[in-house]
Amino acid sequence: MFERRIGRDDVLAVVEGGRAVEDYPDDKPYPSRLMLGFRGDRPIHVVEADNPDDGEIIIIAYEPDPNQWDARFLRRKP
Repeated sequence: MFERRIGRDDVLAVVEGGRAVEDYPDDKPYPSRLMLGFRGDRPIHVVEADNPDDGEIIIIAYEPDPNQWDARFLRRKP
């Protein structure tokens, strides 16, 4: 996250006010979901997985590659 210049406030903004893009209920080891939010003009994807056994949330945050996503960053390109 930090190597990609995505800070804690960026992640919180996406998780709290972003849009759910995809759900991955069968992900292992924990179900997860992909969220999209914008910080200014910058799109940010946040993958959030819940580990209820330990009460933790695992976060992966990145700026989506426009070559791999549609113009709105909601669908992967074929």
